[in-house]
Amino acid sequence: MRIFRNAIVRRPCRAMTEGITSGLYPGRPDYELALAQHDAYIEALRRCCINVTVLPADEDYPDSCFVEDPAVLTERCAIITNPRAASRNGEKTYIEKAVREFYPGDRIEHITYPGTLEGGDVMMCGDQIFVGRSERTNAEGIHQFARILQKYGYTCTEVKLTEVLHLKTGVNYLENNNLLVSGEFIGKAEFDQYNRYEVPEKEAYAANCIWVNGTVIVPDGYSAVLDAVKSMGYETITVDTSEFRKLDGGLSCLSLRF
Repeated sequence: MRIFRNAIVRRPCRAMTEGITSGLYPGRPDYELALAQHDAYIEALRRCCINVTVLPADEDYPDSCFVEDPAVLTERCAIITNPRAASRNGEKTYIEKAVREFYPGDRIEHITYPGTLEGGDVMMCGDQIFVGRSERTNAEGIHQFARILQKYGYTCTEVKLTEVLHLKTGVNYLENNNLLVSGEFIGKAEFDQYNRYEVPEKEAYAANCIWVNGTVIVPDGYSAVLDAVKSMGYETITVDTSEFRKLDGGLSCLSLRF
Protein backbone atom coordinates (compact mmCIF):
# COMPACT_ATOMS: atom_id res chain seq x y z
CA MET A 1 0.00 0.00 0.00
CA ARG A 2 1.31 3.41 -0.95
CA ILE A 3 2.06 5.95 1.78
CA PHE A 4 1.95 9.63 0.91
CA ARG A 5 4.43 11.91 2.64
CA ASN A 6 4.01 15.08 0.61
CA ALA A 7 1.44 17.08 -1.28
CA ILE A 8 1.71 20.15 -3.51
CA VAL A 9 -1.16 22.61 -3.79
CA ARG A 10 -1.49 26.05 -5.38
CA ARG A 11 -3.63 28.81 -3.97
CA PRO A 12 -6.61 29.87 -6.10
CA CYS A 13 -6.09 33.13 -7.96
CA ARG A 14 -8.66 35.88 -8.41
CA ALA A 15 -8.79 35.02 -12.11
CA MET A 16 -10.26 31.61 -11.21
CA THR A 17 -13.68 33.14 -11.79
CA GLU A 18 -12.76 33.08 -15.50
CA GLY A 19 -11.60 29.46 -15.48
CA ILE A 20 -12.62 26.75 -17.94
CA THR A 21 -16.04 25.25 -17.31
CA SER A 22 -18.44 22.94 -19.10
CA GLY A 23 -21.36 24.56 -17.34
CA LEU A 24 -22.41 21.22 -15.87
CA TYR A 25 -22.39 22.82 -12.43
CA PRO A 26 -23.62 26.36 -13.10
CA GLY A 27 -22.62 29.52 -11.28
CA ARG A 28 -19.63 31.81 -11.05
CA PRO A 29 -17.11 30.85 -8.36
CA ASP A 30 -16.98 33.04 -5.26
CA TYR A 31 -13.28 33.77 -4.87
CA GLU A 32 -13.31 34.45 -1.12
CA LEU A 33 -15.33 31.33 -0.44
CA ALA A 34 -12.96 29.34 -2.65
CA LEU A 35 -10.03 30.55 -0.52
CA ALA A 36 -11.78 29.40 2.64
CA GLN A 37 -12.57 26.02 1.09
CA HIS A 38 -8.95 25.70 -0.04
CA ASP A 39 -7.80 26.39 3.52
CA ALA A 40 -10.04 23.57 4.75
CA TYR A 41 -8.71 21.27 2.03
CA ILE A 42 -5.11 21.91 3.09
CA GLU A 43 -6.03 21.27 6.72
CA ALA A 44 -7.68 17.97 5.73
CA LEU A 45 -4.50 16.84 3.99
CA ARG A 46 -2.42 17.76 7.04
CA ARG A 47 -4.78 15.79 9.27
CA CYS A 48 -3.78 12.78 7.15
CA CYS A 49 -0.16 13.16 8.28
CA ILE A 50 1.14 14.66 5.07
CA ASN A 51 3.47 17.62 4.52
CA VAL A 52 1.81 20.22 2.29
CA THR A 53 3.78 22.60 0.07
CA VAL A 54 1.59 25.60 -0.70
CA LEU A 55 2.47 27.42 -3.91
CA PRO A 56 1.38 31.03 -4.40
CA ALA A 57 -1.53 31.96 -6.63
CA ASP A 58 -0.71 32.55 -10.29
CA GLU A 59 -2.97 35.15 -11.88
CA ASP A 60 -1.69 34.27 -15.37
CA TYR A 61 -3.42 30.89 -15.19
CA PRO A 62 -7.04 30.94 -13.95
CA ASP A 63 -7.20 27.14 -13.50
CA SER A 64 -3.77 26.75 -11.90
CA CYS A 65 -5.16 25.69 -8.51
CA PHE A 66 -5.92 22.37 -10.22
CA VAL A 67 -2.30 21.21 -9.89
CA GLU A 68 -3.11 17.58 -10.67
CA ASP A 69 -3.23 18.18 -14.42
CA PRO A 70 0.28 19.46 -15.30
CA ALA A 71 2.16 16.65 -13.52
CA VAL A 72 1.93 12.99 -12.51
CA LEU A 73 4.02 12.07 -9.47
CA THR A 74 4.82 8.41 -8.80
CA GLU A 75 7.06 6.78 -6.24
CA ARG A 76 9.78 6.28 -8.88
CA CYS A 77 9.51 9.25 -11.19
CA ALA A 78 7.77 12.51 -11.95
CA ILE A 79 6.15 13.11 -15.34
CA ILE A 80 5.50 16.67 -16.47
CA THR A 81 2.47 16.48 -18.70
CA ASN A 82 1.42 18.53 -21.71
CA PRO A 83 -2.07 19.94 -21.05
CA ARG A 84 -4.17 20.29 -24.17
CA ALA A 85 -6.06 23.42 -23.13
CA ALA A 86 -4.05 26.37 -24.46
CA SER A 87 -4.91 28.48 -21.42
CA ARG A 88 -3.38 25.83 -19.15
CA ASN A 89 -0.36 24.57 -21.06
CA GLY A 90 2.06 27.04 -19.49
CA GLU A 91 1.27 25.72 -16.02
CA LYS A 92 3.65 22.82 -16.65
CA THR A 93 6.70 25.11 -16.52
CA TYR A 94 5.83 26.42 -13.08
CA ILE A 95 4.79 23.12 -11.56
CA GLU A 96 8.08 21.59 -12.70
CA LYS A 97 9.97 24.12 -10.57
CA ALA A 98 8.11 22.84 -7.51
CA VAL A 99 8.53 19.19 -8.50
CA ARG A 100 12.31 19.61 -8.80
CA GLU A 101 12.44 20.25 -5.06
CA PHE A 102 11.44 16.60 -4.53
CA TYR A 103 12.74 14.61 -7.52
CA PRO A 104 16.25 14.43 -9.01
CA GLY A 105 16.56 15.65 -12.57
CA ASP A 106 17.17 12.17 -13.98
CA ARG A 107 13.81 11.05 -12.58
CA ILE A 108 11.78 13.81 -14.22
CA GLU A 109 10.21 12.92 -17.57
CA HIS A 110 8.13 14.94 -20.04
CA ILE A 111 5.20 14.45 -22.41
CA THR A 112 5.92 16.40 -25.60
CA TYR A 113 3.97 17.52 -28.67
CA PRO A 114 2.10 16.16 -30.53
CA GLY A 115 1.23 14.21 -27.40
CA THR A 116 -1.14 15.72 -24.86
CA LEU A 117 -1.88 14.33 -21.42
CA GLU A 118 -3.47 15.68 -18.24
CA GLY A 119 -3.05 14.23 -14.77
CA GLY A 120 -6.80 14.09 -14.21
CA ASP A 121 -6.80 11.23 -16.70
CA VAL A 122 -4.33 9.17 -14.66
CA MET A 123 -5.32 6.78 -11.86
CA MET A 124 -2.60 4.90 -10.00
CA CYS A 125 -3.44 1.50 -8.53
CA GLY A 126 -0.11 0.29 -7.21
CA ASP A 127 2.08 -0.68 -10.16
CA GLN A 128 -0.97 -0.69 -12.44
CA ILE A 129 -1.70 2.75 -13.87
CA PHE A 130 -4.82 3.56 -15.85
CA VAL A 131 -4.93 6.46 -18.29
CA GLY A 132 -8.05 7.86 -19.89
CA ARG A 133 -8.13 8.69 -23.58
CA SER A 134 -10.20 11.85 -23.52
CA GLU A 135 -10.60 15.26 -25.14
CA ARG A 136 -7.56 16.36 -23.13
CA THR A 137 -5.36 13.24 -23.41
CA ASN A 138 -4.64 11.87 -26.88
CA ALA A 139 -3.25 8.62 -28.29
CA GLU A 140 0.28 10.00 -28.72
CA GLY A 141 0.31 11.30 -25.16
CA ILE A 142 -0.70 7.88 -23.89
CA HIS A 143 1.95 6.22 -26.07
CA GLN A 144 4.68 8.42 -24.56
CA PHE A 145 3.27 7.95 -21.07
CA ALA A 146 3.20 4.16 -21.36
CA ARG A 147 6.78 4.10 -22.61
CA ILE A 148 7.93 6.20 -19.65
CA LEU A 149 6.03 4.05 -17.15
CA GLN A 150 7.49 0.84 -18.56
CA LYS A 151 10.96 2.26 -17.98
CA TYR A 152 10.16 2.49 -14.26
CA GLY A 153 8.42 -0.86 -13.92
CA TYR A 154 4.78 0.25 -14.18
CA THR A 155 2.03 -1.21 -16.33
CA CYS A 156 -0.20 1.18 -18.28
CA THR A 157 -3.79 0.47 -19.36
CA GLU A 158 -5.74 2.81 -21.63
CA VAL A 159 -9.40 3.50 -20.87
CA LYS A 160 -11.49 5.23 -23.53
CA LEU A 161 -13.85 7.94 -22.29
CA THR A 162 -17.05 9.02 -23.97
CA GLU A 163 -18.94 11.08 -21.40
CA VAL A 164 -16.73 12.81 -18.83
CA LEU A 165 -13.87 15.30 -18.86
CA HIS A 166 -11.22 13.19 -17.14
CA LEU A 167 -10.86 9.57 -16.03
CA LYS A 168 -10.94 10.47 -12.33
CA THR A 169 -14.12 12.45 -12.85
CA GLY A 170 -15.89 9.10 -12.63
CA VAL A 171 -13.58 6.48 -11.13
CA ASN A 172 -11.17 6.65 -8.19
CA TYR A 173 -9.02 4.10 -6.38
CA LEU A 174 -9.28 3.95 -2.58
CA GLU A 175 -6.54 1.34 -2.04
CA ASN A 176 -7.39 -2.13 -0.63
CA ASN A 177 -8.59 -3.08 -4.14
CA ASN A 178 -11.60 -0.75 -3.86
CA LEU A 179 -12.90 1.60 -6.54
CA LEU A 180 -15.63 4.21 -6.56
CA VAL A 181 -17.27 4.13 -10.00
CA SER A 182 -20.01 6.14 -11.65
CA GLY A 183 -21.65 6.56 -15.04
CA GLU A 184 -19.75 5.10 -17.98
CA PHE A 185 -17.24 3.34 -15.71
CA ILE A 186 -19.71 1.07 -13.90
CA GLY A 187 -19.43 -1.70 -16.46
CA LYS A 188 -15.90 -1.14 -17.78
CA ALA A 189 -14.13 -4.48 -18.18
CA GLU A 190 -10.78 -2.84 -17.41
CA PHE A 191 -11.82 -2.67 -13.76
CA ASP A 192 -13.15 -6.21 -13.31
CA GLN A 193 -10.36 -7.14 -10.90
CA TYR A 194 -11.45 -4.51 -8.37
CA ASN A 195 -14.26 -4.24 -5.83
CA ARG A 196 -16.49 -1.62 -7.46
CA TYR A 197 -18.79 0.56 -5.41
CA GLU A 198 -21.35 2.24 -7.64
CA VAL A 199 -22.04 5.91 -7.03
CA PRO A 200 -25.67 6.98 -7.54
CA GLU A 201 -26.17 9.19 -10.58
CA LYS A 202 -27.35 12.12 -8.46
CA GLU A 203 -24.07 11.97 -6.51
CA ALA A 204 -21.77 11.35 -9.49
CA TYR A 205 -19.57 14.33 -8.61
CA ALA A 206 -18.58 12.59 -5.37
CA ALA A 207 -17.00 9.67 -7.23
CA ASN A 208 -13.95 11.93 -7.04
CA CYS A 209 -12.85 11.13 -3.48
CA ILE A 210 -9.20 10.80 -2.47
CA TRP A 211 -7.50 8.22 -0.25
CA VAL A 212 -4.71 9.69 1.87
CA ASN A 213 -2.88 7.39 4.28
CA GLY A 214 -5.89 5.38 5.36
CA THR A 215 -8.40 8.24 5.39
CA VAL A 216 -10.74 9.07 2.53
CA ILE A 217 -11.55 12.72 1.91
CA VAL A 218 -15.10 13.05 0.56
CA PRO A 219 -16.77 16.15 -0.91
CA ASP A 220 -19.31 17.59 1.47
CA GLY A 221 -23.00 17.10 0.76
CA TYR A 222 -23.00 13.59 -0.70
CA SER A 223 -24.41 11.35 2.00
CA ALA A 224 -24.72 8.15 -0.07
CA VAL A 225 -21.06 8.24 -1.07
CA LEU A 226 -19.99 9.12 2.46
CA ASP A 227 -21.95 6.18 3.86
CA ALA A 228 -20.49 3.84 1.22
CA VAL A 229 -16.94 4.88 2.04
CA LYS A 230 -17.55 4.44 5.76
CA SER A 231 -19.01 0.98 5.08
CA MET A 232 -15.69 -0.01 3.51
CA GLY A 233 -14.01 0.67 6.85
CA TYR A 234 -12.25 3.94 6.09
CA GLU A 235 -11.94 6.97 8.31
CA THR A 236 -13.42 9.97 6.50
CA ILE A 237 -13.10 13.75 6.33
CA THR A 238 -15.55 15.90 4.39
CA VAL A 239 -14.53 19.09 2.60
CA ASP A 240 -16.79 21.53 0.78
CA THR A 241 -15.64 22.05 -2.83
CA SER A 242 -18.67 23.91 -4.19
CA GLU A 243 -16.68 26.73 -5.79
CA PHE A 244 -14.24 24.39 -7.52
CA ARG A 245 -17.12 22.20 -8.72
CA LYS A 246 -18.33 25.18 -10.77
CA LEU A 247 -15.08 24.81 -12.76
CA ASP A 248 -15.50 21.01 -13.07
CA GLY A 249 -12.84 20.54 -10.39
CA GLY A 250 -12.89 17.90 -7.67
CA LEU A 251 -10.85 16.82 -4.67
CA SER A 252 -8.13 15.03 -6.60
CA CYS A 253 -7.64 18.02 -8.92
CA LEU A 254 -6.51 20.27 -6.09
CA SER A 255 -3.30 18.46 -5.08
CA LEU A 256 -0.40 16.34 -6.17
CA ARG A 257 0.05 13.64 -3.53
CA PHE A 258 3.26 11.60 -3.40
